[in-house]
Amino acid sequence: MTGTIVTETSSRPSTAFDGLRLVASGPLLHVALAVKAVLKKDPAASVLTFDDATGSVIDLDLRGSKADIAARLAVTERASEEGPRGRGRPKLGVVAREVTLLPRHWEWLSLQRGGASHALRRLVDEARRNDGGGSAARAAQERAYRFLSGLAGNLPGFEEASRALFAGDKARFAQHMAEWPADVRAYALRLGWGETGGG
Repeated sequence: MTGTIVTETSSRPSTAFDGLRLVASGPLLHVALAVKAVLKKDPAASVLTFDDATGSVIDLDLRGSKADIAARLAVTERASEEGPRGRGRPKLGVVAREVTLLPRHWEWLSLQRGGASHALRRLVDEARRNDGGGSAARAAQERAYRFLSGLAGNLPGFEEASRALFAGDKARFAQHMAEWPADVRAYALRLGWGETGGG
């Protein structure tokens, strides 16, 4: 199995497939243990675990007992929550990150009421209000596409389904997946449109 190293929490929602068949969906620890059981029965099984929030493949370290796996996930959970210590006001939820702007942008920001940080927060809040859900829709499309690329890239109609996904055409998306296994269709619709049924 290949993908990103687990930095997710043990309760992070995830979903695993053995080939094109759903193995488990739920908190990462639950899914990891289900994957371990599948691999114990068939070490050659082709199992992929996906992060429900991003659609990315998760690499799981399944060595040892349930307690060992849970402990490793707990360590990564703590590291993920604590993150690197840096500037900002962590107790207030303020996180410091690098922003790269041209000199004219810095000049404009320096003239704004409250300084650069306050102006940037104001601009971001305004953009979020005016977004109309566009960012969330794009994130859902990317999430579904990552999953489809990882699992369904060789299925008939993949290219057409991908085009329908990015066009926001749910009916055409479902139509091009009609012959795919129900588990794959259901998860793709769940990631792309938040559906919980089999679509």
